[in-house]
Amino acid sequence: MTGFVHSVQSLGTVDGPGVRFVAFLAGCPLRCSCCHNPDTWEKMSGTEYTAAALAEKAAHFRDYFGDKGGITLSGGEPLMQAAFAAEVFRLCRERGINTCLDTSGVVLNDDVRRLLSHCDRVLLDIKYTDDTLYRRHVGMPLQNALDFLNELNERKIPTTIRRVVIPTINDTDENYTALRDIAQAHPCVDRIELLPFKKICQVKYDEMNLAFPFAAVPEADPRAVRKREILLNT
Repeated sequence: MTGFVHSVQSLGTVDGPGVRFVAFLAGCPLRCSCCHNPDTWEKMSGTEYTAAALAEKAAHFRDYFGDKGGITLSGGEPLMQAAFAAEVFRLCRERGINTCLDTSGVVLNDDVRRLLSHCDRVLLDIKYTDDTLYRRHVGMPLQNALDFLNELNERKIPTTIRRVVIPTINDTDENYTALRDIAQAHPCVDRIELLPFKKICQVKYDEMNLAFPFAAVPEADPRAVRKREILLNT
């Protein structure tokens, strides 16, 4: 079983609980207007790994994981390599390594369901609460993410809902209320995490000769975003 990995971060602290080995899988069907990693869109842009090799690489850092850390598969979109991701997680769990999936919930099929059977936690991006904005700025219906969340809820997989706060786009009381309603309707959700929109990715778009769709959108104030996050989790 092989897959394509764009890059790895050996000791990550922002992609799930604790200290984590983070593998960013290559390939994503979405074209989010706020995407910070356009260099991960193409599957063949990554390095080919066997599932065993990636699991073994993660195991090298097990001493740093503590009680909460482990491996996180991010992207790109790891659901595009769900069979590979499932095997990586299975092998990691055999080694006693906690598994976390960072995803947009773009698709739900048998390979994805098998992957979820090996997940200890999911970080689910719910980027907007309006279907029109979802289709315009993500390239998929809002319902895809909600269907995925329903599956997580049925499986009782602990879930963190994540959202990039984008001023003038989704930074409104109405959006926050709708997001909280979604979380409260799904008991598997134990945290909402808000990430301030930044434009440090502009250099990647320039290097790739791509237009950054949100180049004219102002960055979010991290302090205001943090205050809002605290309110949503209270």
